[in-house]
Amino acid sequence: MKTAVVILNWNGQVLLERFLPDLLAHSQSFASVHVVDNASTDESVSFVHSNFPNVNVIRHQHNLGYAEGYNQTIGQIDAELLCLINNDVQTPEGWLQPMINAFKNDPLMALAQPKILDLNRPTHFEYAGASGGFLDRFGFPYCRGRIFDHLEEDHHQYTTAEVFWASGACLFVRKTVFQSLKGFDASFFAHMEEIDLCWRAKLQGFQVWAIAESHVFHLGGGTLHYGTAQKTRLNFRNSLFMLLKNTQKHLMFLLVIRLLLDGLAAWRFLLQGKPSHFGAVFMAHMDLYRQGGRYLKSRSKSLKSIVLDSSIVWKYYILGRKTFDKL
Repeated sequence: MKTAVVILNWNGQVLLERFLPDLLAHSQSFASVHVVDNASTDESVSFVHSNFPNVNVIRHQHNLGYAEGYNQTIGQIDAELLCLINNDVQTPEGWLQPMINAFKNDPLMALAQPKILDLNRPTHFEYAGASGGFLDRFGFPYCRGRIFDHLEEDHHQYTTAEVFWASGACLFVRKTVFQSLKGFDASFFAHMEEIDLCWRAKLQGFQVWAIAESHVFHLGGGTLHYGTAQKTRLNFRNSLFMLLKNTQKHLMFLLVIRLLLDGLAAWRFLLQGKPSHFGAVFMAHMDLYRQGGRYLKSRSKSLKSIVLDSSIVWKYYILGRKTFDKL
């Protein structure tokens, strides 16, 4: 299966210097490698050209974000299987073959991720994807191995399985599926666009998997740090956009509940001494009211409803269930 590893980069020269050599050493026998540069102002492009002339560099004239950065690129890459990977991911020897084999062996598999471990604490899962993700009934994401900020230690407790969404930190997708879904939603810019893509794929009958035989190590926050208010705003906003686009039943009820739950989250940020994050949640809802109309107009009436799990907020904060196996 013709495979391409595609790294989206923005001002990530330091990260490319650190992680690109291992990726090439452990991938080039099985895949072509491409760096997509989102109008970096550092020396990222010249560094790749000078040190890795066999790597194909695709340059954008503006920072298009994660979603449109990939959307504008995929058509230029000749491959059946694409690995969309962050520039802050360390790829050990043997990481790629199990992923390719999984797609070869299962024609229904459209998207997948490896197990994602924390580079700074390799015994534990990493926040962005862990061992495959799910959504609760109100659109809050959680993972096998990570619920909110609680990260489990990896004891190989999670085997290969079908999941609801795969992480954009290291996302494998068939090119034909990506193109048939018209790629990521560019209005998301960054964060949760991979969940939206997986949701739309599942609504069309495709499968999403987490492959436990492969693992990578994610540094996390390489481009936009986990603790920034901007990340908080994008995560809350895009989660709401997903509900508008893809939920077919009880939408208004879900939005009212989300307003209440997000309000509680905002006040929690304030009590933690994070007023900028309080404001970020407020602005996320303002974005919903300003921009939500176009999503309502474009909702497909032919999509099937997906029944989501019960409230992860209730189970985590009220019932104290911190790990996936206790849900």
